[in-house]
Amino acid sequence: MSTSTASQPTAGQTTASQVAKSVRLALLTGGLLAIGFGIAVLVWPAKTAVAITGVLAFYAIVGGIVYASVGLLAKDHTTGSRVGHVLLGLLWVIAGVFAFVSLQESAAFLAVFITVMIGVMWIVEGFTALFTLGESGAKGVTIFFAIISVLAGVSLVSTPLWGAGFLWWLLGISLVVLGALNVFRALSHGGSR
Repeated sequence: MSTSTASQPTAGQTTASQVAKSVRLALLTGGLLAIGFGIAVLVWPAKTAVAITGVLAFYAIVGGIVYASVGLLAKDHTTGSRVGHVLLGLLWVIAGVFAFVSLQESAAFLAVFITVMIGVMWIVEGFTALFTLGESGAKGVTIFFAIISVLAGVSLVSTPLWGAGFLWWLLGISLVVLGALNVFRALSHGGSR
């Protein structure tokens, strides 16, 4: 009787096995999706950007409807809160409809906006590193990081179209590489269990 109990997996072992299978499936699925999206970004960059803009526009419209509905239906909110929700909802819907009407222009604007925002963040990050130089144990590395960060940020802000293309290309390559690594991780752990 004790030998049959020892050969049967316990509830903890079964649960651990199920969790491991779920993790492998998540890695495999996420990896394959990342590879697919990365290839789409690299092969059809403009179409992929327009598709993402369409998804964001749809999200904006749905979010706007939700905000407006909260403002119209939430009887326990104050009048100011209800009006604010309705106005915010209308703004989201207008932005989403505008993006749908001109998807290519909206995609280009979004790319430039994000590129400039990343550039500004890199500049601020570089200066922040310099401002905290006294607290750093590796002053040379901190100064090098700050210079690279500021130069990269200035290059993105000064040439946002080129920067957007470069970041989009980098995103596509990163997705393919990281997706392939996740697929490899999922498949390499499959035989050990």
